[in-house]
Amino acid sequence: MSGGVDSAVAAARAVDAGHDVVGVHLALSRMPGTLRTGSRGCCTIEDSMDARRAADRLGIPFYVWDFSERFKLDVVDDFIAEYASGRTPNPCMRCNERIKFAALLEKALDLGFDAVCTGHYASIVLDADGNRELHRASDEAKDQSYVLGVLTAQQLAHALFPLGSTPSKAQVRDEAAARGLAVASKPDSHDICFISDGDTRGWLAERVELKPGTIVDSDGSRVGEHEGALAYTVGQRRGLRLGTPAPDGRPRFVLEIRPVSNEVVVGPKEALAIAELAGSRFSWAGRPPADPATPFECFVQIRAHSDPEPAVAVLRDGELVLTPSSPLLGVAPGQTAVVYVGTRVLGQCTIDRTVSAAPARV
Repeated sequence: MSGGVDSAVAAARAVDAGHDVVGVHLALSRMPGTLRTGSRGCCTIEDSMDARRAADRLGIPFYVWDFSERFKLDVVDDFIAEYASGRTPNPCMRCNERIKFAALLEKALDLGFDAVCTGHYASIVLDADGNRELHRASDEAKDQSYVLGVLTAQQLAHALFPLGSTPSKAQVRDEAAARGLAVASKPDSHDICFISDGDTRGWLAERVELKPGTIVDSDGSRVGEHEGALAYTVGQRRGLRLGTPAPDGRPRFVLEIRPVSNEVVVGPKEALAIAELAGSRFSWAGRPPADPATPFECFVQIRAHSDPEPAVAVLRDGELVLTPSSPLLGVAPGQTAVVYVGTRVLGQCTIDRTVSAAPARV
């Protein structure tokens, strides 16, 4: 129970379904005085109090479990290390993978519980043979199946998502109000929960040494300077402060981060187009394809709120390789590519490499 309206209503529906429900709030920070700023974050002292009040209203036991050390190691330190390697990580994916459905589920099963129930907007569907599949939620605007793409068949076997078939978030809020839950009108959390002010660049600067370096175009010519390469992301346009304008006068975008040489590579927007992406760190959400080494049609989604794009996937040389039917823009190593077949989440990979659709032109 994060302290928000979704997890509170999910818990209420689990109670209504006849389950023996215990509310658990995850303490993920060692800063006990931290209070939520606006609607940022989801795991503060204020949120734990909201979760407790919701549990009391539902008449279920409530506990706070301290996962702060594991969260630091598996999510925060991983986030820092990925940026230090010039990659663009997704901490929400890591949190779902390593905390909510690894550490939390492991402890729950050890204590004799059968499943972890959350307020994610996603659905679990049984196929004709009784295998559990992860599918998109009914409300596509609130669908959160992307951030659950890291779940495995074993984890899906012990997961419940009571909100998956709910037509809209407004209905969830109305239900919370009707149940007398004080969180009915609480704002949604957003941004990275451990960066409370939303200033990722400033937060990283306190933890990773940012060294001044050069900004170059795709042929290696120096066009500007930067204060730290790790503060930039692929696809970024603002804040480059280039000293040498492009010959054609068009804006330039970040194409690549090179942490070893401390360079930021820039070029025209069309140079961001990616014809292929691949990752060796992949997993299947439920039953895998019968023959993943044979190319198959699918959809690929590279951000939580981006549109899925038609693609062809194949497992080749230890990598999940995805070839979109049209080039994708702004794809960066470290991001997660989630593979769909229809509404079903088939699996995911962390992007290790990309292939440009066309050579960058200056």
